[in-house]
Amino acid sequence: MKVRFEKPANGNQVIKDTVVALEKMVRSGELSGGKLLKIDGLASVAVTYMIPHQISQFYGALAIFDPKIYRPGYKTFIIAVFETPAYKTGELIETDEAHKNKLIINVVLCGHPQSGKLCMREGLKQAIFSIEGAPYLDMITACPDGENIWFSDSARRDSNLARLLKDEYNAKFTAEFPQTGASWVWCASTLLNIIDISRKITEESRVIVREATHAVILAGDRGKDEVGLWEDFWRDWNLPIIANLDSDYHGKDNKIVTKSPLFTGTVNYLALSADLSCRPMVEALAQVFVGLV
Repeated sequence: MKVRFEKPANGNQVIKDTVVALEKMVRSGELSGGKLLKIDGLASVAVTYMIPHQISQFYGALAIFDPKIYRPGYKTFIIAVFETPAYKTGELIETDEAHKNKLIINVVLCGHPQSGKLCMREGLKQAIFSIEGAPYLDMITACPDGENIWFSDSARRDSNLARLLKDEYNAKFTAEFPQTGASWVWCASTLLNIIDISRKITEESRVIVREATHAVILAGDRGKDEVGLWEDFWRDWNLPIIANLDSDYHGKDNKIVTKSPLFTGTVNYLALSADLSCRPMVEALAQVFVGLV
């Protein structure tokens, strides 16, 4: 069984759609039962609970694909649910289905405070999700002083609560955090990831970005003088900068200046209340991200 993400939707709707799809597959005979069902692909946590609940009675065992456990050229599945002594919990099932080694793309989004990184990150996420055939995008907040992935949605529902939670979340680097953040990046298994690091160049940042593959610089009025510092930082790491963007909150420009070899442009009004995903500049940059994969 192949599972994957479709267009963005609330979790409750995704669950309803999952049940309808599974019931249809059972009625049509596509899920006719058997000794073993292997489930391959990305799904939400709720969906991974719902699938066994709906169909485990038809199969002796269900095995889940794990992209981190494999021999080159093979896929490995882990037994997660079983109703027969033929399988054991955690048993590995290796198949001869080709498993190609693909490059994991880790793009660091950097810029000074109030440059609009959070809003740009959210806009890119929605724009990428709307591209047909695009890979699933994951977000990694690898800094203790940034807005985590929950912040955008929370702020739309209750800005005061979101700010309170962010203030409680906001912290300074501990001795352990850089290695922890670096491990999150190193262990990323999705093909495309956006990495949010500290807003300033620090020794902790250098540790975290060791496994990065590309960088995007976003600079507002207060950070124009820091663009050169970020460029030098990534040059020292021999890391390609794929985009260098000018963020002007009160401006009127929202345009692409160049697309290749460096994507440059100006984006205005990066606010949580604004839908950036439909802006031509953000859509074009989303295509650049997908093109990396």
